[in-house]
Amino acid sequence: MTHKRKIRILIIEAIVAMALALLLLAMLLVQEKEEHVPADSQIPEASGEKSFGEENSGEKELGEMGDDKGDALEEDPGQTQSDLKEAPGEYSALSWGIDVSEHQEIIDWQQVASAGVDFAMVRVGYRRSVSGEMVEDRCARYNLQEASALGIPVGAYFFSTAINEEEAREEARWVLDLLAGYPITYPVVYNCEGFQNESSRQHNLTIEERSGLARIFLDQVEQEGYTGMFYAARSELAGNFLWDTEGLEREYRIWVAQYVDPENVEVDRPDYDGAYVMWQYTDKGTIPGIRTVVDLNRAYIGYSRLGQPKGQPAAPVDPNPEVGVTFEEVEEQVTAKEMVNLRSTMDQSEEGNIVAKLRNGETALRTGKGSNGWSRLEYDGQIVYAVSSFLTEDTSYRTPQREPEGEFKTQFTRVSELVTAKEVTNLRNRPSVEDPSQVIVQLYHGEVITRTGVSDVGWSQVEYNGQTLYCISSYLEAAE
Repeated sequence: MTHKRKIRILIIEAIVAMALALLLLAMLLVQEKEEHVPADSQIPEASGEKSFGEENSGEKELGEMGDDKGDALEEDPGQTQSDLKEAPGEYSALSWGIDVSEHQEIIDWQQVASAGVDFAMVRVGYRRSVSGEMVEDRCARYNLQEASALGIPVGAYFFSTAINEEEAREEARWVLDLLAGYPITYPVVYNCEGFQNESSRQHNLTIEERSGLARIFLDQVEQEGYTGMFYAARSELAGNFLWDTEGLEREYRIWVAQYVDPENVEVDRPDYDGAYVMWQYTDKGTIPGIRTVVDLNRAYIGYSRLGQPKGQPAAPVDPNPEVGVTFEEVEEQVTAKEMVNLRSTMDQSEEGNIVAKLRNGETALRTGKGSNGWSRLEYDGQIVYAVSSFLTEDTSYRTPQREPEGEFKTQFTRVSELVTAKEVTNLRNRPSVEDPSQVIVQLYHGEVITRTGVSDVGWSQVEYNGQTLYCISSYLEAAE
């Protein structure tokens, strides 16, 4: 082989090696471009196209909200990103979440986390539409605390009815003070609805005035380092119909609501051609751990790091025992008809919540009568609860003298066993259905009490809420 031929072969081999190196470099660049999450990401990747809670998907139904939230969707998915200033750690991704308030009652967040929820938007409070009073959501702190503790990233929203700049700033400051102790990752949202109702204090505001108040709130939120977001129905946003939509889209993230059938897997976007990063698509979702229906959302953003509290971490809170119960507010002194347990929660199935006993002749201030048969009392500086039927506002009432048990014709053999009603049974103050026997309370299936005696003529002696009562044995069964 001549010297010139060897040189030609070496040149060809070098060219082939260079081409292979360039091809490998191009493949590496494509792979790097496809990865969204930084290497030090602290949040798992979004769940992709799989919806959380799939085992319950058959229970979800078409929802309605506003003028168009049940509208069918067209094929054009619309625009999902706007030309916004960057948010630290935010990247494009598909994630699934819920938005919750006290209307979802006490949530079992462990079950929610196990269902695969990617994020939760928590209502922190609202301003009343008529009086203008600001009210904290009764589950706000508990929901923020529990969701965060289980690794579910949270955002927050406030329902505004501000009518001037001062009120908009007041709302923002109120929200920021509440959120300071919690790790907020997703946006903080301005939510404003119902202003078209004549009873609303916002009824006479113009589009420009309402939109301006939203800007004041969201600007103050973003000045504190949170991401601002504006929520509204598609019908309100489209065509700048009720908001300065184009302006709000340029300045903040948009959360659009339009309800569709969640079973329609072909629909993955709302019928909205504006800019948005979150879509609320039903209010009829079902999720393990939530007893009520719940709003479901898709977000087209994710976050590479969890948020951190901007102030001192919030003090731990217990769930509010009054959530889900409607109370008639009263202010009256009451006493026990005989003796009643005063409890920290409205639950008779446990002993650990008994904080005191109220006896006949002793008084406490009743501040509320619950729709569930319980009363709220103030006793020894504490808020406690007692079964209403065991109380009377007649503070001069005295418990009638009982006939000694030995004088009852019915004799009882001592036992000690847990029982419940087969369906429902009357508990009486005497082992008889004849006068002067009186029905003191009804026992329902599932309520567990202790049977302390049985007779050979069909009666049982039981202990119920500190009282000795009697019922027909055949209406009872052993508690499981």
